[in-house]
Parts: sequence; structure tokens; C-alpha cells
Amino acid sequence: MSTALRRATYADIEALPEQVTGELIDGVLYTQARPAGPHVLVASGLQTSIDAPFGLGVNGPGGWILAIEPELHLGSDVLVPDVAAWRVERLPRAARREKYFTIVPDWVCEVASPSTSMRDRRIKAPVYARAGVSHLWLVEPIEGRVEAYERSGDRWLVAGTWGDDTDACIPPFDAVPLDLARLWERAGRES
Repeated sequence: MSTALRRATYADIEALPEQVTGELIDGVLYTQARPAGPHVLVASGLQTSIDAPFGLGVNGPGGWILAIEPELHLGSDVLVPDVAAWRVERLPRAARREKYFTIVPDWVCEVASPSTSMRDRRIKAPVYARAGVSHLWLVEPIEGRVEAYERSGDRWLVAGTWGDDTDACIPPFDAVPLDLARLWERAGRES
């Protein structure tokens, strides 16, 4: 009798209930329920703050396509970051209409929940580096912290850490400052 575990497939993701997000990493299925308030409010606030100047070009340089919770197919891995972005020239119009994305994003943002923080850091971050994502943000809404990383080969190098900054210039979106203090306040964090 074999004790080998069956490798999960995309069919396992498709079989999940609608309120459950599934990810496939190295043949293992990871699931999580929809996130709680602070997570959702920080993720949507970041997306809005970045998309206006960088996605839509409102008081900023434009040139990016942002997506909330896109399904990424990176080789045999299927990941769902909280927010991802591609430089416009790297994401053809036809690719924007697909059910999921096969083109590696230029930037990925993971907003930590108590149940996902370690997975984001130890399991997902190395996959993003291996796939060729250039920039990674790990956001801790309860602590009020953004950790930014830039890829060097298949590893991440720390670009910086920001907290209650009101004018945080964080790569790759450093052309327009972010008001992180307001973002944390929106999520209910007390200073």
C-alpha cells in the first residue's frame, strides 16, 4: 500500500466553495477563508492609492496595470496575491481578458492576516522570486508596517521598511508618496 500523498491539481481549486481562496504551491493545496476587516481595508486602500497615480495616471506617471486578488499561474504554481501590478507594456490587452494571468507580475503585495503571515513569507515569497517578480511588499496592517523587497537572482533583498510615514516613497511606486498613517487609521489601527 502506497503512503505517497496525491499532488493537488487545479481541479481541487475549482471544487472549493466560492468563499474559499485556494492556491497550489509545489503540488500542495493551501486554502483560506475571505480575509477580515483590517486586511481588506488595507489592501483596498493600497490599491486605490497606487492605482490612481500609477494605473490611471492621475497626478502621477501612469504606466501600470493593477489587479486585486488576481489568480496567477506561475508554471505549475497557482497563487493569489492581495494586489499585483504589471507595467503596461508587459501585459498585452489579450492577456487582460483571460480568467487568470500567466504573465509574471512586476510587483506583488501580500497583506498579512494572522493565519497567512508565515505562508506569505516562507512559502509564497520564494515562489515569487523564483518566478521572476521584481518587487514584493509584505504588509502588516495590525503592526502598521510595509516591508519592501527587490529581487536579486532568485532571492529577495530588503529595499526598506516603512511604518507610520505620511510620505512613504516605496519602490517601485516611489515617484508618488503614500500616506501610510492614514492607511493604518482607515483599518482601525490605533497609533
